[in-house]
Amino acid sequence: MSHANAQLIERFYAAFARRDAAAMAACYHPQCTFSDPVFPDLDHDAAVAMWSMLCARAVDLEVAVSGVMADADRGKAHWKASYTYAATGRPVINEIDASFLFRDGLILRHEDRFDLYRWMRQALGPFGTLIGWLPPVQSAMRRRAAAALANWRRKSHPADSTGAL
Repeated sequence: MSHANAQLIERFYAAFARRDAAAMAACYHPQCTFSDPVFPDLDHDAAVAMWSMLCARAVDLEVAVSGVMADADRGKAHWKASYTYAATGRPVINEIDASFLFRDGLILRHEDRFDLYRWMRQALGPFGTLIGWLPPVQSAMRRRAAAALANWRRKSHPADSTGAL
């Protein structure tokens, strides 16, 4: 039988596959943080908003998880997201390695690692292939993603006029 935290990771990705952002959020500790190459250093509320945005915008998302391992403190998984990048209509298959820290039976720290240049080549086509490896281009991608998330948060929570990340 797998550890309860391994089951938690499985629940998280099963919820993502169903595009159930609320079930994903329920897997996170109130003090959790999230980081990946596009959305670095998100706090709990920003991470929950990011997953909500991604779930709501996903049209043809397929999520497959493998290699789930966890103990009382740490966990890891490999997952693959297959989808069409809406901005360009290009297909993307993103291979991601995730690591987790747990507290009180919930995810306290979630870090996803993937090759951002590989993602940009798929999502942006020739443009991504030519200059997607450049740090300023990758920084611009992060800024656009941060702006999209801030806009999503403003629309989702109008009482929070700052949309701060």
